[in-house]
Amino acid sequence: MTALELRAELFREINPILDNEGLMIKLLNFMKVIAPAKEDVNAMETDWASDFAGKWRDSRTTEEIINDIRESRTGNCRDIEL
Repeated sequence: MTALELRAELFREINPILDNEGLMIKLLNFMKVIAPAKEDVNAMETDWASDFAGKWRDSRTTEEIINDIRESRTGNCRDIEL
């Protein structure tokens, strides 16, 4: 399903609930419970790299490291231009 189809399905399922105040309260409470979990995942996706900042220790220059990586590639990757 595409995002647009999922959104349409969500609205179709929510529509009957909108006439019932008790169900709307339950739905809102449920949504408040699941919303922070999504925010935590987004924070984790963006902050993981900061754990490694400054940890790399190597006497080679950046150019030497890049050349070593390119030279160690298998044959099927050597034709790719970067």
